[in-house]
Amino acid sequence: MKKVAVIFSGCGVFDGAEIHESVLTLLNLEKVGASYQCFAPNIDQFHVINHLTGETQEERRNVLVEAARIARGEIADLETLNADEFDALVIPGGFGVAKNLSDFAFKGAESTILESIKIVCRAFNSQQKPIAYLCIAPALIPHIHAPGTLATIGSDVDTAAAINTLGAKHVECTVSDIVVDEGEKVISTPAYMLASSVLEAASGIEKAISKLVEMA
Repeated sequence: MKKVAVIFSGCGVFDGAEIHESVLTLLNLEKVGASYQCFAPNIDQFHVINHLTGETQEERRNVLVEAARIARGEIADLETLNADEFDALVIPGGFGVAKNLSDFAFKGAESTILESIKIVCRAFNSQQKPIAYLCIAPALIPHIHAPGTLATIGSDVDTAAAINTLGAKHVECTVSDIVVDEGEKVISTPAYMLASSVLEAASGIEKAISKLVEMA
């Protein structure tokens, strides 16, 4: 049985991990016979968004504590993630990737990423273990992988341009498909960058997870 690490960036599309994408990731890992362990960084969120009104709230929340909601409490600090113990890695999307795991939401082509994310992802990459990046998570790819690594966020021109400027090579992709860089063992799919329903998001995520476990 392949063992897969999953990194969440909080809980909720606008300030954390996208919940549908996260649950679909776990569901599809089980469907293809893989086991998983969830992780998240033990840091404060950039900010807290009221998902009913879209307004910023004056409170502080912790990424690990919030991500534990999705993982039903079965989650560990990202600092404890050892690539030696896993066969593959997957990072669901949501604005938490672009606000908590990086500052891509604010700085785009000038962005940087969380050091612990960089260390973990590069460890998997150096061991030639596959990584799947969903939704906006491919914005992390140029910070981790070789220049020219194939990546997709779908078809958003500005986001694709920023990813290209950072050093990856963006490939346009439909919601139900995936982009695979065989050399770097990197898989990406647009998910809610394009999806208008949970069913549409599921179509690409299912393919991405199936490919991830196959490559592992």
